[in-house]
Amino acid sequence: MKILTMKQNLIIILTFFISVNLYSQNLDIDLLREINLNRNTKLDNVFKGFTNSAAPIAYSVPILILAYGLAKKDTLSKQNAFYIGSTVLSAQIISTIIKYSVDRPRPFVTYPDLEKITSGGSPSFPSGHTSDAFALATAVSIAYPKWYIIIPSYAWAGAVGYSRMNLGVHYPSDVLAGALIGAGSAYLCFKGQQWLNKKRNK
Repeated sequence: MKILTMKQNLIIILTFFISVNLYSQNLDIDLLREINLNRNTKLDNVFKGFTNSAAPIAYSVPILILAYGLAKKDTLSKQNAFYIGSTVLSAQIISTIIKYSVDRPRPFVTYPDLEKITSGGSPSFPSGHTSDAFALATAVSIAYPKWYIIIPSYAWAGAVGYSRMNLGVHYPSDVLAGALIGAGSAYLCFKGQQWLNKKRNK
C-alpha cells in the first residue's frame, strides 16, 4: 500500500478546503440572489422597518428595564438591565472587531445585479444589526424565560436578520454569523454574571 507523502497530504487537504469554500460562496450568493431579486417589493418598507428597529430596540430595552428597576427599587430588574445591556454592547464590540478584521465587501459591491434597498457602508461580515437583535432576544429570553417573551423576541430578531438579506446588504453567512455572535454574547455574559454573583456572595 502506497503511503502519501506530507506534501501530497497537504495538497489534498488544501484542495478540500478550497472546494468547500468555493461551494459555500456559491451557495451564499445563490441564496442571497433568490431572496433579494425575487422579493415582494411591496414589503420593502416593512423590512426597512425591521432593519431600522434593530439598534433602537436593542439599546432602549435595557434602559427601560433599568428605569423600572430604579423607580420600583427592584434589584432583579436592575441586574437584568445590566446583563441585557452588557450583552448587546459586547455583541456590538465583537461584531465591529470582526467586521474590520475580515473586511468583506458588501454583496452589492461584488455583485452589482443585487438591489440595495437600504444603507450598508461598513464591511459586510458579520451583520451588526443581526448580532444586536439576537443578543437582545437571547438575553431577554434568559432573563425572562416565558414563552410570551421568547417567541416574539426571536421572531423579531429573525425578521431583522432576514431583512438584511431581503434588502440586499448582507450575505446569508453574514446574518448567520451575526446571530451566533449575538446569542453567544448573551450566553457568555450570563455565565459572567453568575460568576460575579458567586464572588459577591462568598
